[in-house]
Formats: sequence, C-alpha cells, structure tokens
Amino acid sequence: MSTLGHKFDNSLVSNAFGFLRFPVNFEPYDSDAEWVITGIPFDMATSGRSGSRLGPAAIRQVSVNLAWEGKRWPWDFDLRERLNVVDCGDVVYEFGDAQSLVNNLEEHADKLLASGKRMLSFGGDHFVTLPLLRSHFKKFGKMALVHFDAHTDTYSNGSKFDHGTMFYHAPKEGLISAENSVQIGIRTEFDKDLGFTVLDAAQVNDRTVDDILAQVKQIVGDLPVYLSFDIDCLDPAHAPGTGTPVIGGLTSDRALKLVRGLKNLDLDIVGMDIVEVAPAYDQSDITALAAATLALEMLHVQADKKGA
Repeated sequence: MSTLGHKFDNSLVSNAFGFLRFPVNFEPYDSDAEWVITGIPFDMATSGRSGSRLGPAAIRQVSVNLAWEGKRWPWDFDLRERLNVVDCGDVVYEFGDAQSLVNNLEEHADKLLASGKRMLSFGGDHFVTLPLLRSHFKKFGKMALVHFDAHTDTYSNGSKFDHGTMFYHAPKEGLISAENSVQIGIRTEFDKDLGFTVLDAAQVNDRTVDDILAQVKQIVGDLPVYLSFDIDCLDPAHAPGTGTPVIGGLTSDRALKLVRGLKNLDLDIVGMDIVEVAPAYDQSDITALAAATLALEMLHVQADKKGA
C-alpha cells in the first residue's frame, strides 16, 4: 500500500525501526516505493577503528528525533507527500565472510534497481560503495562520482576488501569516470594523477557554497551521478564517531548547504550512500544525528526535483 500523503499519528502508533519512521518493508522489490533505504552493517574492510557495522542502527535510532517535523526547515513541503520511501532493513551475510557481503549486496541492489527503485544506503565502512557502484553501473552505465570525504580512497596498496581503495578500482572497472568526478573535503595525502578533481577541505571551507557547486556541475556534466558521503568529511568536532577522524574538516552547516544546494544543479542522482558512522566513539549521538540529517536532506533534494 502506498504511503504517499500519509501522516504519522504518533499517539496511535510509533515505528522506531525504520529510518525517520518510514514504513519497514523487507520485500521492497515489488512495492511501489521510489527510494529504498538499505542498511549495510559491515566493517571488515576498516583500516582504523572498527565499529561502523553499528552505523545503520545508530542512524535509524537517532532519526526519530527528526521525524516529528512535517515541513522540514528550510524546505516548503512535507517529504512524505512527494516521495515514497521505505526502509528494507539490513543486508545479511555470512559472519566473517566479506565476499558473502559483496555477493548479497550486489544481488539485493541488482533486484532493487531492476525493479525501478533507487537506493539510499547506510554503511558500514566505505568499502560497501564499490559493490553498490557495480550494481548501479549495470543499470545506469558509467557514472560521475560526487564524493564527500577526508580521504580520496584512491589508494592502490590495499587488499581486495579495503575501505581506502574503492575509487582506485572503480575507474579501472569502468564504473565511474574519474574526469567527471569530484571529491570534496579531502585533507590527507592522495595521488594527483588519477583524474579526479579534488577540492580539499581548506578551499571548501574558504570558498562560497555557490562557487563550489558551480564547479561540481561543470565537472559532472550530463553523466548520471552517484553521491557518496563519508561522515569523516565533517570535522571531528561535528562528527567524532567515525573510524578515521581528521581535524580541519567541514562544519555540519557547510555540508548541509552543499548537499541542499545540489537541488539547483539539475543532476541525475541515481544512487546515494552515507558511510563510516561508528557510534561507539560518540556517546552523544551527534555523528549519527549528522548522518541522519544529511540523509534527510538528500531525500529532500530528490523530492524537490520530483515536484509536487
């Protein structure tokens, strides 16, 4: 049954299991949902502090603090009246078997995308973006990557399962065009000859939001876009609960303005993820809250494009 236009009356029923209290549907493939939220509780590819396997649960739990709003500021519409969103729970895989995660995630994503759905995925460590890109490539062809992070994740010296090598392998597999991809907020060492446009954190913090977004549009062109947000793009003052924190990052305000501003670029965003929330390192849940809020902004961008 469609949930479009449905108003949640919390005095009658409360669902704290799905993100933002969206309906939970463990078989979303034949539903009338437009966007499907999938949790990926995986952190076996982590090089620093583990714990991001608990990220999807933390994001969902804290999102109830955002669920009370109808029209979320500064948007002038109720998201639920424009966009049909369900939460399908978490991808399951054999304990300790990273290849099992890859196989099951790709199978799940293939089925969702083939049925006309689009995905907002919650990691887990950032490695999960690579199998997601493989599935999206089957549906949409070569994509541009818009990537928020403290690290480029283009390193070549990692293992087969490594959260720092996905964007080294993705262009080599033909999944994304490095020349049409932009990495925002970087503040660690990287190879300058791989073709990506890297907007480091210092310039992103100093330039205007409109100037940055205009450059993003110029770089991406007309390719379909995959949007990936590693929460460590934010400064640890705004997101301490992550595996590899790096100071000198973006404020939550600037990140929200950049994500919100994507609505003005007329991009064909075909998939989105938020990764690397590790709640054990943040006793106040501000990292999970930042991720949940960014996810909500991403969905509002999609609802705004769809229109009334």
